Amino acid sequence: MVEATDPGPLTLTSPTVLVVDDEKNIRRTLEMVLSGEGYRVLEAERAEQALDIISNPEQPVDIAIFDLKLPGMSGLEALERIKTDEATRELPVIVVSGHATVHDAVSAIKLGASDFFEKPLNRERIVVSVHNSVRTARLSRTVEQLRAELQARYEMIGTSPPIQRLFQDIDKVAPTKASVLITGESGTGKELVSRAIHRLSPRKDAPFVKVNCAAIPRELIESELFGHERGSFTGAHGRKRGFFEQAHGGTLFLDEIGDMDLTAQAKVLRALQNGEIVRVGSEHVIHVDVRVLAATNKDLARAVAAGTFREDLLFRLDVFPIRVPALRERPMDIPVLADAFTAAFCQDNGLKPKAIDRGVYEALIQRKWPGNVRELKNVVERAAILSDDAITIADLPEDPHTSPFEEDADPAHGPSPLLPGHTLPSGTAPGRLTLREYREATERSYIIETLKELDWNISRAAVILGVERTNLHKKIRAYGIKRGG
Repeated sequence: MVEATDPGPLTLTSPTVLVVDDEKNIRRTLEMVLSGEGYRVLEAERAEQALDIISNPEQPVDIAIFDLKLPGMSGLEALERIKTDEATRELPVIVVSGHATVHDAVSAIKLGASDFFEKPLNRERIVVSVHNSVRTARLSRTVEQLRAELQARYEMIGTSPPIQRLFQDIDKVAPTKASVLITGESGTGKELVSRAIHRLSPRKDAPFVKVNCAAIPRELIESELFGHERGSFTGAHGRKRGFFEQAHGGTLFLDEIGDMDLTAQAKVLRALQNGEIVRVGSEHVIHVDVRVLAATNKDLARAVAAGTFREDLLFRLDVFPIRVPALRERPMDIPVLADAFTAAFCQDNGLKPKAIDRGVYEALIQRKWPGNVRELKNVVERAAILSDDAITIADLPEDPHTSPFEEDADPAHGPSPLLPGHTLPSGTAPGRLTLREYREATERSYIIETLKELDWNISRAAVILGVERTNLHKKIRAYGIKRGG
């Protein structure tokens, strides 16, 4: 027998409790107590019936209360099935019994029961236990959802050869203990790489601690990294655990490592070599287990030559170097990045999804992007704010990196007098070229050279040249380039 009791009007968030007991009076008593507390109550007299209810996705159960002794399958057997099924293992289960032994109680807790009660049941205790179990389960689901959303925000996107090679490097190094030096221009996504390495490593469930070395004052960097004892300096009012201690068992990401003070570099080197740190103001050695990932947009080899970075630390960090490609090296990823940024921005701000006109993709591909992916994200979000139902060319902000002179030099506006069939403009000294003419001649020559190397495969040439295929066709026509010519 399976019964559902309607306690009256309920909110959509009212938790559902499944009471499983072969004694009708026990079921009725629990129904009256729990419905009075705002719960929706379902009833079953056999474990087999209860498992059918629990497995029904159209009638989700938030918590189950099982009697230990049931006809057929016992409450413990049902509990074991629930906790070994991936779809139901997170369901909180309370076990009750009128003839329980200590062994029964221990077995139930070991199998994953949230609580164990002996009959006769105490009303207040059962209400508190149900409330706490439901609340803990919901908090756990919320944490997992937030964790999933956070990981989604740190997913890297792209299908271009450079980004695929980056993914391959991450897959290879992530499972190891090796230190990684991540290099690349500002805005390319070096932090995303570090988080991906951590997420794919055996340390994924341990802390990931990020330190921006450039943002910490030089006089505080040692205290922040290694911690300090009370009274070790003015303002040290208590003992503080440093970032190395906080990352124990996990991953420490040292961003902008090239801006770290030489004294701090020496101590970081010691921590990497021996797994030992010493708090400021202490002589006690603390052992830490930390995997260090470092990132910089500087040339550390030059910094070593200039005496601002330790060569031995560079060797220790650079066990597995990873270079993050600039956006201009992966233009074919721009459309998919723009789509992802637009979708995320609309979702975060409660806006309805917006499409992007095809012409916008081409315009974005043609931009310079010295700020790389970070700059692209800012431009797309601004366009999403300005746009109506869809993002159009008119919604894009002006490109601050393109001068009017460069726009005039675009062959799409018409070939310059330098191109075949034209003569030099009047007033131009024989044998001399204007900057525009020289630039166009160089571009034309480079396009021809690239096309010849690729046997006139325009799609591949467009990727190499970092332009949209349709734009490359326009340049070929404007420059009068012909195969075999």
